[in-house]
Amino acid sequence: MAQASADPSNVETADPEESSPNMIVYRKVEDIITRMQDDKTGGVPIRTVKSFLSKIPSVVTGADIVQWLMKNLSIEDPAEAIHLGSLVAAQGYVFPISDHVLTLKDDGTFYRFQAPYFWPSNCWEPENTDYAIYLCKRTMQNKARLELADYEAENLARLQRAFARKWEFIFMQAEAQVKIDRKKDKTERKILDSQERAFWDVHRPVPGCVNTTEMDIRKCRRMKNPQKVKKSVYGVTEESQPQSPVHMPSQPVRKTTKEDFRKQITFLNMQIDRHCLKMSKVAESKEPSQQRVKRWGFSMDEVLKDPVGRDQFLRFLESEFSSENLRFWLAVQDLKKQPLQDVTTRVEEIWQEFLAPGAQSAINLDSHSYEKTSQNVKDPGRYTYEDAQEHIYKLMKSDSYARFLRSSAYQDLLLAKKKPENEQGRRTSLEKFTRSVGKSLASKRLTGLMQSS
Repeated sequence: MAQASADPSNVETADPEESSPNMIVYRKVEDIITRMQDDKTGGVPIRTVKSFLSKIPSVVTGADIVQWLMKNLSIEDPAEAIHLGSLVAAQGYVFPISDHVLTLKDDGTFYRFQAPYFWPSNCWEPENTDYAIYLCKRTMQNKARLELADYEAENLARLQRAFARKWEFIFMQAEAQVKIDRKKDKTERKILDSQERAFWDVHRPVPGCVNTTEMDIRKCRRMKNPQKVKKSVYGVTEESQPQSPVHMPSQPVRKTTKEDFRKQITFLNMQIDRHCLKMSKVAESKEPSQQRVKRWGFSMDEVLKDPVGRDQFLRFLESEFSSENLRFWLAVQDLKKQPLQDVTTRVEEIWQEFLAPGAQSAINLDSHSYEKTSQNVKDPGRYTYEDAQEHIYKLMKSDSYARFLRSSAYQDLLLAKKKPENEQGRRTSLEKFTRSVGKSLASKRLTGLMQSS
């Protein structure tokens, strides 16, 4: 009897984190990963692969993982094994060594197992300051494999603006971590760098991928804890009733109001801001990387896709007094994203600015494109200026873009190098603060000595 009475108390005092939906999934996945890495029970073969002038340590192939899953989990369909492997990879337990997208492929792609320290079940929800330190540390290491992707460079620019006041401390922390990493063995450092990158690919995924570490609120609300006050999706607390459903009084169904929808939108926006980084539309980096600048020379599309490249191209066109071409092209691109109720107004504004007789920023169209666009304006839509935009694009590509690549502005960016710091180097605001405090204390002591004498 005593033993039977003790069991319910143990259930009540159990850690709620261990019974959460995500944690249940993590424990099942970790059991599979542990078996995969166990050589004694026929795990997946982990090996070091030789490549040109280097070695790739501790890797497995996607085909080996799929075969192991089919053999040890009694899966007959290869598509099902690939799907299960992709779910495991999405949680960050297995990751590709040369891609930010966490999926499993049934081929010779190399994968690596994540260290238990970085497993989702053992990790906290990382803050943006941790992410800023990681990205800042990547910029300090002169390795091609550690160069920031485009979305990471935009995230870094956004974080630098958000944490402007304490960026020096973030920089110092990143610098200290880099010094510690340099003392490690080369192979160990290479493995750790890839595991750390995979950790952030889970918590700050590539745009278009899902953050699998976020808690599913609907599953949480189905957890069996009737005595606990829960927090609803909209931030309103509600206390579940212990009575039987048979004896519960019927509650009138309340119609959803505009205020309820407004609360939903506010709450979901807060969740988005908390768990992920919004991509900045104008991530203005004063000194773009050399590789980034080189990409602008591949095609004009690369220039127009990059916010910094677009800005540099616009400045060049302004120097040639032809910036209206790019501004028209951008205005038409923006028109395609406008809500339907605003399209008519925006079409008229573009016409008055660029195409109407006596327009302030008149563009040069051929007669055929101008006549067709004039007809389209009578029935305005998101693609009214499609022909005119295509004509301006070809004009910039054949004329302005070629001159931009030959311009001194582009060549200077292409050959730009970091300038050595003058004299004793730049003093940080922290150093200035400590020196000013030291001077004030010294002057106070000197004044006290003079008064005492």
